[in-house]
Amino acid sequence: MKKNIQGLDHYEGAAGGWGAVKACASYVMTQKSPLRDTIALFKMNQDKGFDCPGCAWPDPEHRSPMELCENGVKAVSWETTKKKASPEFFARHTVKALLGWSDYALENQGRLTHPMKYDIITDTFQPVEWEQAFAEIGGIMRGFAPEQVEFYTSGRTSNEAAFLYQLYAREYGSNNFPDCSNMCHSPTGTGLGSSIGIGKGTVELSDFDAADLVICVGHNPGTNHPRMLATLREVAQRGGRIMSVNPMRERGLERFSFPQSPKEMLTGGHTELSEDYFQIRIGGDAWFFRGVMKALLALDAQQPGVIDRDFITNHTSGFSELAEDLRRLAWADIERGAGLDRQTIVSFAEIYARHERVIISYGLGITQHRNGTQNVQQLINLLLMRGNMGRKGAGICPLRGHSNVQGDRSVGINEAPGEDFNLRLEQYFGITVPRAHGRASVESIKAIESGESRALICMGGNLAVAMPEPQRTFPAMRKLDLQVHVATKLNRSHLLVCKDSWILPALGRSERDVQASGVQSVTVEDSMSMVHASTGSLKPASRWLMSEPAIVAGLARATLPNSPVKWEEMVGDYRLIRHAIEAVIPEFYHYNARIEAPGGFRLDNPASRGEYRTASGKATFHVCTIEAIADACLSSGELILATIRSHDQYNTTIYGLDDRYRGVTGRRDVIFLSPEEASQRQLKQGDVVDVAALDDRGQVCQQRVMHRQTVHIVPMGTKSIAAYLPEANVLLSLDAVDEESLTPAYKSVPVTLFKSAGAHDA
Repeated sequence: MKKNIQGLDHYEGAAGGWGAVKACASYVMTQKSPLRDTIALFKMNQDKGFDCPGCAWPDPEHRSPMELCENGVKAVSWETTKKKASPEFFARHTVKALLGWSDYALENQGRLTHPMKYDIITDTFQPVEWEQAFAEIGGIMRGFAPEQVEFYTSGRTSNEAAFLYQLYAREYGSNNFPDCSNMCHSPTGTGLGSSIGIGKGTVELSDFDAADLVICVGHNPGTNHPRMLATLREVAQRGGRIMSVNPMRERGLERFSFPQSPKEMLTGGHTELSEDYFQIRIGGDAWFFRGVMKALLALDAQQPGVIDRDFITNHTSGFSELAEDLRRLAWADIERGAGLDRQTIVSFAEIYARHERVIISYGLGITQHRNGTQNVQQLINLLLMRGNMGRKGAGICPLRGHSNVQGDRSVGINEAPGEDFNLRLEQYFGITVPRAHGRASVESIKAIESGESRALICMGGNLAVAMPEPQRTFPAMRKLDLQVHVATKLNRSHLLVCKDSWILPALGRSERDVQASGVQSVTVEDSMSMVHASTGSLKPASRWLMSEPAIVAGLARATLPNSPVKWEEMVGDYRLIRHAIEAVIPEFYHYNARIEAPGGFRLDNPASRGEYRTASGKATFHVCTIEAIADACLSSGELILATIRSHDQYNTTIYGLDDRYRGVTGRRDVIFLSPEEASQRQLKQGDVVDVAALDDRGQVCQQRVMHRQTVHIVPMGTKSIAAYLPEANVLLSLDAVDEESLTPAYKSVPVTLFKSAGAHDA
């Protein structure tokens, strides 16, 4: 890829290939620990090894000696780095000074090595001993009412740590569990739960071997879950078809050169992935799939059997209501809402109708909208219409973006647990737990902003930076009385200090966790409900690090001195934690025995075998009740913005300043715009613009503006624009959420563009 003076160009190669190999080698060297990294990479995603701290794509049954991808290498190197954010580092830099650093620079200082407490007099974090930290935090916690405390969980948290964490919070009296899933896949849990009776995907990895069509919707596997590329390659090479529905043309959906294929690497070859690419407008998903279903009804009228009416009669409810809704829809409205013409939408339906075993995989491009839950329901509707549920090679595949975000929810990180769970928790531990519905992420931030919440404990993550509207979120964090951050690296959320602030350093996934009974394993759950063990083997980065379960237990003992829970015993032997999980959550039966099997075990998934635990006992068709949510913007010719990640990024963690597959080098001040939209606005490549959010009346929000962004012209859907998060979070609103799941609308922000003051033409 040739660079130009602005660091913007167009990448012509395939995903993967030598570019990925070169990037891996370069990144390992920047973290100054090549030997430690290499040892870790041979252990990652292997039996008796540790689980990649990156995405949640499952491990294949037959693993290669190095079961990894480019972004997995980055994640592990980021963790195994020799760089250290030591007490000496914090002594040299005030919090005020560190707040002026970039997010990349903050995390690139390396691993946290010692418990630290903020000192307001010197404006620095200073080292403290663990027992002092626990005692002081516990004493402060006892001064709050339970509803005044928020317990945040990141998806990197293991099942064992997450279960102890929810136990601690519930014995304390709180159901406030803001969680990273609230910001990404909560519409999946809500939408799938209402449609098929379980809030998880129904497919296993082996289903991709049997599928004859895979539909990829609203995701970018080349960056966000690269190991999926090997699976898509296998689908394409055996003659299966892949179709993609996405506003941007992502290289990882188009073609892939497998780095572990000698032939492809030596010849420069690659595998073509998507045969068909449908570039809808951002936010047009529900319109598009309703159009496809309307076309299927018409095809069935001409060729009876296109719609599987036997399946619908025997296994579903609500089809007649859906069919009536589809018949009344006007094609002009569908075309306008989807951003594609009728002929194109019908062609998708015709291809779908010719295939018998179909998987739909989707990502945040479906969920992070004001109608995210209903988007998910439309995908299920489409599968149900042709019986693509409950059989081999067919089903729904939500792509979780973090390695254990699904597992955390499975073991109790939930603001509204069921009564069966509550009763079993009380019976097993001899405690009383709250019944009041707790708060999710947006609700927690608003409670902090209003003063209703006074304390926040974070098990990993970068909550403040990940949330919408930092103009409100950052000042809110500083109003708290107490903040506790359990982390491996420094990030900006840690620096939004309040009255009492602590940073507690944790072991990483790759590091050896030694407790009273010896070396411990933790467990994680992947996107396809497989639960497996993860065992670190590297020497910890610092002798002061503690495991997450040990940190939770330390906080609990200090906060709840009369607790009947045997915290120390469980931390001494994680098998006891798993035994407790098994007692409270029956799906984890024989937990300790089953994780001994290679690859672990799969949690029961009734929908995958055609059993739907809904109120009716059948899979449910849902009519979409939300029309085009951005009608005012579409009518006025304005744009809908989606926030995206770069290739050198994982969630809020910035590994570097390149976005290779999109042709961006050394910068992040970029917006992506189609040639058609650029022409209409008299903009060209390299022009500098300000991006302003619009309110629900179509008026410019002066407080939500992103300044001086450089235009990068790429193939995009109509009326669509994209920009990097977290920088573009200034355009978001804490009030713009999916009403059913409360997930923020990160990918449907109405905006307008202005030429930046003082900007010159490129």
